[in-house]
Amino acid sequence: MTSTKTRELTLFALTWPIFIESGLQMFMRIADTFMLSQVSDDAVAAVGVANQIIQMAMLVFAFVSIGSAVVVSQYLGARRESELGRLAGSSVGVNFLFGAALSALVVSLSGPLLHIFGLDPTLFHLAQRYLYVAGGALFIQAVLTALVAIIQSYGYTRQTMMVALGMNVLNVIGNCFFIYGLLGVPKLGVTGVAISTATSQCIGLVVYFILLRKVSGAPVLWRYFVRWRKEHVKKVLRIGIPSSAVTLSYSASQFVILAFIATLGAQMMTTKVYTQNIMFIVMILAQSLGRGGQILVGRKIGAGQRELAYREVFANLRRSLLITLAGVCVLCLVRIPLLQLFTRDHEIVSLGATLLLLSFLLEPGRNFNVILEKSLQAAGDAKYPMTVSIAVTWLFSLPLTYLLGIRLEYGLLGMWSAFIVDEWLRGIILFFRWKSRKWENKSLVRRRDEAETRAAL
Repeated sequence: MTSTKTRELTLFALTWPIFIESGLQMFMRIADTFMLSQVSDDAVAAVGVANQIIQMAMLVFAFVSIGSAVVVSQYLGARRESELGRLAGSSVGVNFLFGAALSALVVSLSGPLLHIFGLDPTLFHLAQRYLYVAGGALFIQAVLTALVAIIQSYGYTRQTMMVALGMNVLNVIGNCFFIYGLLGVPKLGVTGVAISTATSQCIGLVVYFILLRKVSGAPVLWRYFVRWRKEHVKKVLRIGIPSSAVTLSYSASQFVILAFIATLGAQMMTTKVYTQNIMFIVMILAQSLGRGGQILVGRKIGAGQRELAYREVFANLRRSLLITLAGVCVLCLVRIPLLQLFTRDHEIVSLGATLLLLSFLLEPGRNFNVILEKSLQAAGDAKYPMTVSIAVTWLFSLPLTYLLGIRLEYGLLGMWSAFIVDEWLRGIILFFRWKSRKWENKSLVRRRDEAETRAAL
């Protein structure tokens, strides 16, 4: 493979595999749901509820994976490859510890956790059986998350995409055996789906470890996974904790918004779900562009090329906004047929079509916000976007959503207008932060390290 010192990276080359990989992760859940739906609606409902618990647990893993991605990018830019093996080991080891703790908690507390959802006895037992396997395998997902973030920071996004594709294929094959009983394999239903997913993740884990050894500029020794360097862990958490707080805040705000929409009736809730499902592809695109830009900016920050990093962000903004608008345009052109795939209710289709047209304002704002947020994180300035996101969301955007949607009775149109204001407001605040260049003294590579880097060059 090409050396990380000479490997040329571009936003498009980094982004499209990340985008497809994100889609493949979503497809794995869709495949499980579709295949189970051929057997039992109860099984689908049980897995859906159990996966809510799994997904909340997985948010914890983002603490380490996001931080690792930024630190690795900066170290690569600073040409400190000799430390990357130990850094990768520390990151994977910490996430394994989180994963093992969560695996134990989810399995031991599966009953109380599921009782929160008020399931009937049949669904409860199905969901619990699924959690015993899927929850017990959370430590595998924890290590996978850290490895993918690190490997992608090296620029090998196509390779992680291919591994994700292979895991999807293995998962579908496993589902065929355990759900339909091919070749005499016992039909295990939801338990079989969990086993299939965990098995594909185990195989993917082995491939990712092999891939890490190939792309790393230094050997990743087994002792690195248990003997962590305090400096590395502190840097990873310095970025990871504030960055994950943004995601947690967003997830919590979505629960509140769902509660608002629930007061408008089932039809409004259905419209919201269908509309956001259609726009999900553009939302993934924004996150992928932000992740690709984060790798590029992190490399330049690590290399001490602050002026290049400064200009890189504006170039990324222009490119990503054009790509996002193109994606919105394509979806809006076929918005009616897409909505009719979900429903024939005229009112839902009509309102959903209007909301999709508002995406011409919403999605560029989301893209603007995500690119700048990821870039500031890449520069080591993770606390500022965290503070802005939490403050704007809870002190301004949620009250505005309630005011326009509920109090003034504009419904979903009012709420969508509040979403647009929220994304653009946060993006504009972060834009001026980037323009101020206050992030320049937040680098994870200290000045002494930069001097050594320049001397080495």
